[in-house]
Amino acid sequence: MLQDFADKIMQFALENGAQYCDVRAEKTTSNGFLLENGQVEHLTFKAENGLGVRVLADGAWGFCSVSDPESIDELKERVLDAVKSALYYTQSKKHKVRLVDVKAHVDTVHRKAIKTPTIDGMINMALDCDKIMRTRKRIHKSSILMHHDAFDKYFVNSDGSKITQIYEDTIINMSATANESGLSETVNTTEGGRGGLETIEGENSVFERATAISEKADKLVDARPAKEDKATVVMNPDFVALLSHEILGHPSEADRVLGREMAWAGGAWWAGKLGTKIGSSELDVLDDPTICSSLGWYKYDDEGTLASKKSLIEEGVLVGHMQSRETASLFDTEPNSAMRATGHSFMPLIRMACTCIGPGNWDPEEMIKDVKSGYLVCDMKVPSIDMMRYNWSISCQYAQKIENGERTELLRDVIVMGNAPEFFNSIDARGKDFTVRPITNCGKGDPMQIMRMGNGGPHIRGTATVKSVGI
Repeated sequence: MLQDFADKIMQFALENGAQYCDVRAEKTTSNGFLLENGQVEHLTFKAENGLGVRVLADGAWGFCSVSDPESIDELKERVLDAVKSALYYTQSKKHKVRLVDVKAHVDTVHRKAIKTPTIDGMINMALDCDKIMRTRKRIHKSSILMHHDAFDKYFVNSDGSKITQIYEDTIINMSATANESGLSETVNTTEGGRGGLETIEGENSVFERATAISEKADKLVDARPAKEDKATVVMNPDFVALLSHEILGHPSEADRVLGREMAWAGGAWWAGKLGTKIGSSELDVLDDPTICSSLGWYKYDDEGTLASKKSLIEEGVLVGHMQSRETASLFDTEPNSAMRATGHSFMPLIRMACTCIGPGNWDPEEMIKDVKSGYLVCDMKVPSIDMMRYNWSISCQYAQKIENGERTELLRDVIVMGNAPEFFNSIDARGKDFTVRPITNCGKGDPMQIMRMGNGGPHIRGTATVKSVGI
């Protein structure tokens, strides 16, 4: 019924003042739970159905959404309001919206999970992980949040596209907290991806990750904080994932480059610098929604544009941004499948899919052996970035001192700081390894949209300031 409504309401919009219209009819279900210290705290089940309708009338956007629509008449009333809103707004609009033409697609994409989880199966897996984490006496709290989500999305627009995409996500968040003599240290991990249990089993499975975070939390209780030091840092792929997200992905979104996010989430310090060298030749950056295991995978974005790998930085030169059909017209370029919405009730925004630093030629261990004095920085924690994505600080879950090419002392509560151009120019080595990590809570827009995606890269080496929290 939703698909039939979408087709009819798209035509209705064109007959009532819209020059362009697209409709997203979406059905989502989510099953999950929270487990703390071996006890299921709560179970969740959520199902949402609805349509989001975007109209372009006389060069201005209008939008409406309806959840669980019961009749086409209900939708017609909302769409008429959206068209009227666009026509009213266009009276004061200095620049009319123009969309770059893209090929229309008629396609059905069903990305089936290999092992679709059940709620009982997920709970049993979580209980096993909990037992692993709490085998160490100083672990006084374990927490596991796990859920499986299914998506059925239909897109139709007035250019002739009719696209169905069906897929699933499986995600688990685990944390272990150790405590002794009033000092607590927590280590966490997020695992999973677009698919079923196969995304968290096999190599580096959730059981191995449960062991790793429990061991690290226990050891961190005995670690000391770092002294402030501007030094060589080797960052592992998990830390690089958040770094790529914050200071490479977000400023590559064309709406930020144009200053359209300034009132809410900021802009981009490299606006107007396309074709300019902004980092060392060791810096290659891409955004790729075609990486199958990533939470940022899709075949078509929410404008119906076919997904494609985007090159953003090549050998330190800024070469591209993430574009919508609208921003592409302003940059005189092609749209590159960057428009997504959290759900049917939101307008699509330009969002990264899977922004990563590309791999290099170094063996990660050789990168460390080549450091006389520095730090190995491991695993993402909390970012703090300025409005222009220029100055940044990101805390890590732990670090190790490197002395004469050897890992030595374990350090806790560590923050890594720098400014983007100085850090980019300091990068002198990238590992051959390449890892994509799940990001589940990226916020953008007003009203806020929380989006899932992937980010990652290899081990990288550069120069930054290392210090401890509160010092």
